[in-house]
Amino acid sequence: MLAGVAGAPPARPAAAWARVAEGVEYRWLDLASPRGTARAHLLSVELDRAGVSLGLLYPGKVAARSALSSLADGAAAVGGVNGDFFHLTESQHPGVPATGAPVGPAVAEGRALKAAVPTAQRYGPALPRGADARQVWGVGADGTARLGELVLDGAVSSAAGEWPLGGLNQYALPQGSVGLFTADWGAASRARAVCGSDTRRDAPCVEEAYEVTVRAGRVVSVAGAPGSGPIAEGTSVLVGREAGAARLRRLAVGDRVRLRYGLVAADGGAPFRFAVGGFPVLRSGVPVAGLDGAVAAVRTAAGIGESGRRVWLLALDGSPEFRQGLTLAELARVTAELGAAEAVNLDGGGSSTLVARQSGAAGVRVLNHPSGGTQRPVPNGVGVFAAG
Repeated sequence: MLAGVAGAPPARPAAAWARVAEGVEYRWLDLASPRGTARAHLLSVELDRAGVSLGLLYPGKVAARSALSSLADGAAAVGGVNGDFFHLTESQHPGVPATGAPVGPAVAEGRALKAAVPTAQRYGPALPRGADARQVWGVGADGTARLGELVLDGAVSSAAGEWPLGGLNQYALPQGSVGLFTADWGAASRARAVCGSDTRRDAPCVEEAYEVTVRAGRVVSVAGAPGSGPIAEGTSVLVGREAGAARLRRLAVGDRVRLRYGLVAADGGAPFRFAVGGFPVLRSGVPVAGLDGAVAAVRTAAGIGESGRRVWLLALDGSPEFRQGLTLAELARVTAELGAAEAVNLDGGGSSTLVARQSGAAGVRVLNHPSGGTQRPVPNGVGVFAAG
């Protein structure tokens, strides 16, 4: 029994674990804090059970959102939680629409969907010291869950030269870079990609921007500003800002262009089969230094057991009775007491949602109470899959 985040016993007994599927269980747990009671909804996932796995839930495009329950049912998941922080609103650049795209990297079924925005351009709570927008958690090809950091490795090659890629399907590009948008991006505007800076999210959009469309290895069109609308399969759009725009201006319709890109683990580790953005709050069973201990909120987290074969997915309840929430420091202690050696903080507030399929049900049900009163559409989540 967890002792409660403030050292007091839980305000109420925890519910017993209930079977969702073989190797997947659900329970809720009330936790005392100086502010009152927080209720945690939990999924325990045993990755060493046959047929049990985790995967990325998303609407099929990076810059798109859907309710978590719809994402889970569409993928035939038995449970899940919401995932990364995302570009929900855009008040700092009038006339530029929000994209709904996530902050950090994303990998689905071993395929790189997107890279991380510059850390200064991320949305979400202030990061602990040493954290950045490239951090993820996920599962490797060996079926083991782990934390990591994914770095974009890519380049644009043509007769005019070779340039490194500074972005992949992301709503904000580093200054002076060239970013790549593929069919995975969706129909959202690419205009936000040239706004902000490497140090300020509210820095103005740049005037020196350029867009080049490539199909079948050749430039098929150029434009003086980022566009919008769906990108066809087999077509790529390059967006440059500042020095990156100047480089793209050297390309003309008909020029041959070769594109290469991928996400690699910064520590040289094995590729992720699935990964979603989130920053660490627990390392080797110890809370990360510098975690905020003052600001409480409704939160979502994922904890990983020492072997990497057990995962806990946690979403706090957002109903008025429990909306006091937890601080990041408290969240780290809760995941440690569950048995996690590593844990990450995911998007919270109105996004915090946990779903599971109950015995005999055709689809999942929302088991916590989202703080907005209903599910907030999200760009991605973590799906739990089981054979039965």
